[in-house]
Amino acid sequence: MMQIFQLQYSRKIFQVLINRYSIFLLSMYLYVSIISLQGGMDSTAFFTQWVELIFLIYLYVYFYLILHPGRWRSLIAALPILVGYLVQDYYYLVYGKVFRLISALELPELVQIIPLTDGMLIMIFMVMPLIVFFSVINYRKMHIISYGALPLCLLTGLVVFSPRVYTDFVLGSGNGIVKYSDAKSVESNGRYTMMFYKEAERQSALNMTSPYRNRILLESKAEAMAVKLKNNGNYRNIHLIVLESFLDPRLFKRVRFTTNPVHPDFVRLFGENTGLSISPVFGGATAQAEFEVLCGVPALEKLSSVEFNVFSGAPVYCLPGLLDKAGYHTVATNAYKPNFFNAALAYKGTGFNKIYFPREYTSNKNSYFSVGDVSKENYMFDGDLLDQNLTFVAKKLKETPKTPIFNYVMTIYGHMPHVMDDVRRPEVIRVLSDYPDDHLQRSTNQFYYRTQAIANYVNALIKLDKNSLIILVSDHVPPLRNGPNTYRELNYMNNIAGSFYYNSLMIVENGKPIVFDDMRHFDIPDVIFNYITDGAHCREQPCAFLNKATSHDRQLLLDKYYFLMAHASE
Repeated sequence: MMQIFQLQYSRKIFQVLINRYSIFLLSMYLYVSIISLQGGMDSTAFFTQWVELIFLIYLYVYFYLILHPGRWRSLIAALPILVGYLVQDYYYLVYGKVFRLISALELPELVQIIPLTDGMLIMIFMVMPLIVFFSVINYRKMHIISYGALPLCLLTGLVVFSPRVYTDFVLGSGNGIVKYSDAKSVESNGRYTMMFYKEAERQSALNMTSPYRNRILLESKAEAMAVKLKNNGNYRNIHLIVLESFLDPRLFKRVRFTTNPVHPDFVRLFGENTGLSISPVFGGATAQAEFEVLCGVPALEKLSSVEFNVFSGAPVYCLPGLLDKAGYHTVATNAYKPNFFNAALAYKGTGFNKIYFPREYTSNKNSYFSVGDVSKENYMFDGDLLDQNLTFVAKKLKETPKTPIFNYVMTIYGHMPHVMDDVRRPEVIRVLSDYPDDHLQRSTNQFYYRTQAIANYVNALIKLDKNSLIILVSDHVPPLRNGPNTYRELNYMNNIAGSFYYNSLMIVENGKPIVFDDMRHFDIPDVIFNYITDGAHCREQPCAFLNKATSHDRQLLLDKYYFLMAHASE
């Protein structure tokens, strides 16, 4: 009798402990553990993320209740939850940063540029499961669908309308927020918990911009700066070229090459006179690098994961806007599509008075350049773009010799997956390492041809416009095959802190290459202002690119950021 009682009691305990909910949580833990082994975020704190666990169980119960009964009901109910994790982990593995709700606005751009193989995997592991899930929902249970969604609606409303309540709750009940690392905060608190937390922070930031909205003050500051530039300016021309995914493979310390990956023409021009600049992004989000380069403030992602997406076209007087007020002809040339990262409105807001995209991608057929044949490489080659830009600049200088020009160029070649035309640009270099990466192999060969194109362009610019400033900077390094893991394994920049945010920087001043200490992308406007004022700009205020001991005033940068973004979003 006692044995029968013990057996029944054991079965009840087993049924309590081993059910669809515990199996679901164990499966999620197995998933995050596997992702962790692939270079994703650490999984050891999964069962201490109690806010996340409650949310996961709520979603699972809700999805289970709204499905038709069936053998696979328990599995199908977990599919959208797992897809949500997959989206966030794919974003982290490829781009090295944590996914945010606002990042969903980037999806149209990402769809246009992801490699075919990745697109197929996304269809199989993300899109198809969602199709299955929505096809099995019992739409006759509208009362359950409606009432069950109330907690999610309340959470969303809390994040949007009372964001501080949500952030205070997470701070008080979670495992703590790691200020220096979004990834570690996710590891401690969970993916969904931190996704809503970051959105709540963004909503708080939007509210914080209200005190900064003062159009009269913005106009007066811009006018004062324009007057300084006019009074101290030498009115020399400026050529600023941002190079898409321009990766110098020599910065990998555990890689050898069958031949020098740098073209001899580039070596003759620059020698060892190349520098480094720290980008705000890794692997993608070019617009973040552009924002810093053009506006001179860090891309803090307070209002959006991509600041350019907030721009409405309202003037905010970044570098091109100030140069325009000072008498420059400001021209933006972008080798890709005008709808990419809201580029058209963002360029307008920063202050360009002429904006050009390829004729193939815009209804404005008056553009001065064409992408040509990109059937084999997907993206326009740097040399083709820079040759046409050189012709354009030569014509502009001849037509209006007394009007200085700010010539800004954003390239696109070098973008993943680094496809090459093996007829026009055959492979000349083999990458030798114990950690093979086919993307690095192709990127290295692209680097060889790109350095040749850059050398040709800069040498021609020097002949055409010697007394000018030429700056070439990479927007970010590419994600390659395995994201940050490739960079760590191959010892990029000796794996110093934040190594894969360091990018190549070339500066030519009055025909001669010069090098400054490592700087940040948002220091570049100071470099330009200092050049065109013959040093007056940095005599009046500290410039970090000239003196490592000069630290950036973080509060001042934050104030400048909010002030700029408050007006950019008008």
